[in-house]
Amino acid sequence: MARTIATGEQSFEEIIANNYFYVDKTNFIKEWWEGGDSVTLIARPRRFGKTLTLNMLERFFSVKYKGQGGLFEGLDIWKDEKYKELQGTYPVISLSFAGVKGNTFESARYRIFQILADLYDKHRFLLEGKLLTEREKKYYDRISENMAEDDAVISLNCFCDFMQRYYGRKAIILLDEYDTPMQEAYVNGYWDKLVCLIRNLFNSTFKTNRCLGRAVMTGITRVSKESIFSDLNNLTVVTTTSNKYEASFGFTQEEVSRALREFGLSEKEDMVRDWYDGFIFGNKTDIYNPWSITNFLDSKKFKIYWVNTSSNSLVNELIRRGGNEIKYTMEDLLKGSTLHTKLDEQIVFNQLNYGYNEEAIWSLLLASGYLRLERYRLNEETGEEEYDLKLTNKEVEIMFRNMIAGWFRNHANTPYNGFIRAMLSNELTEMNRYMNDIALETLSFFDSGRKPCKTTEPERFYHGFVLGLMVDLAERYAITSNRESGYGRYDVMLKPKEWKTGENPAIILEFKVHDPEAETTLRDTVDAALKQIKQKAYAAALLAEGIPKECIRIYGFAFEGKKVLIDGG
Repeated sequence: MARTIATGEQSFEEIIANNYFYVDKTNFIKEWWEGGDSVTLIARPRRFGKTLTLNMLERFFSVKYKGQGGLFEGLDIWKDEKYKELQGTYPVISLSFAGVKGNTFESARYRIFQILADLYDKHRFLLEGKLLTEREKKYYDRISENMAEDDAVISLNCFCDFMQRYYGRKAIILLDEYDTPMQEAYVNGYWDKLVCLIRNLFNSTFKTNRCLGRAVMTGITRVSKESIFSDLNNLTVVTTTSNKYEASFGFTQEEVSRALREFGLSEKEDMVRDWYDGFIFGNKTDIYNPWSITNFLDSKKFKIYWVNTSSNSLVNELIRRGGNEIKYTMEDLLKGSTLHTKLDEQIVFNQLNYGYNEEAIWSLLLASGYLRLERYRLNEETGEEEYDLKLTNKEVEIMFRNMIAGWFRNHANTPYNGFIRAMLSNELTEMNRYMNDIALETLSFFDSGRKPCKTTEPERFYHGFVLGLMVDLAERYAITSNRESGYGRYDVMLKPKEWKTGENPAIILEFKVHDPEAETTLRDTVDAALKQIKQKAYAAALLAEGIPKECIRIYGFAFEGKKVLIDGG
């Protein structure tokens, strides 16, 4: 009989004690312990079992659970007698920054201080007897949500000292979702302030802490060393391209196959692979997202699960507000193409700037699991790291398509689909009416928000518009943009996948921003767009495909602020 799926359960004890569905990852305990690293930072995408793994470490090592090793009976780690003796022998400090999501620096700082204060409150037995000096007791009582920043910065360092004196062993620190505050700080505009606080806290906790035994931090991204890990020379970083712990997070192909057999779903294995496979960690290919697999086992339905578990707002903003090259690349990725790029896996959030640093964006998407690594190469001559990247799987592709469609469909009452119908019917009056409504509602929506420029807003808008066309018309048309044809590069081309005379016409779109120095009116601008299509013979690629000239429509779009004029020729 198949075990029960406890969706979202993060307690190792609850899962094992109730015999819920669990894939044995306890060998991670041995691999990590024997690795001997002082401070380990593990970066994995969301919902890959990081929180459960840290909870497992706490249940195994913490003195709070001494004598409760029976929980590990029958699991891989319990086959080694040495580890039976190690269970329950260390003071463990377990923290999570998952809830640090303030809109302001003050609220984020308050939440971090609250987490530290809760830690102290739960261990007030340390104040008993003569373990602490009177001065230390006064410091202990100062730890609160409203404490001074200087007290907060050294709080974990001091707490490790107190724990070592009480238990006679150096403490293990487990910090989950260390980078959540960093992402929130970037999105909400208080990056510099928070970085200063976190850098000082981490320096005191992980570098100058003589009472620290070992530590594990987990997160999605590898935030740059210069940002928050300055001078932390004892830090071992494990990213998605590292070979360490490559099978410890996520389900392997063998584990998924066993699970499908348990739930009587083996006949679905090929579709499961298409939907949810594609993650690669180190040299280990065919890694599946645990959240998607467990939800599929439970519901037995192919749906997008993982990408809906948390806000995609940052990814959405980076692509929507990104430059034209970002959107060109997304267009190719959605068609199954491979992106070859150079990037640094360290995330420098203040270099993202909503699209002004392409490599930083691809690095974030790789770390977040939206892109998978096809090939990695270190150029020994230049020292540069080169990556071949693709969309991870079908689930991720659908997420991006839905996200792009939402740019228009979920923004006010934009009549986006109405414009598409008018364009396919060649109704110019309706096209103009709909497009002006769309531009009025959404043009500024595509602006960078940081470096607004009237001449670049239409550029961002229409390249987003092209991605939207790809989503809605992908079944009927092959849609390309900024490609060579004739004597130049057209803006947008819609080539029907099945062409018949009078059905699914081929379409070429050219966008131009009004230049008041060269053109008197929008009519002049739209005429220039139509003239460019003809003079540069953009229809050459379509004619070469056997589509007759009379079945090719051309449209010029002229922008002036939020005003648009469309005409055909």
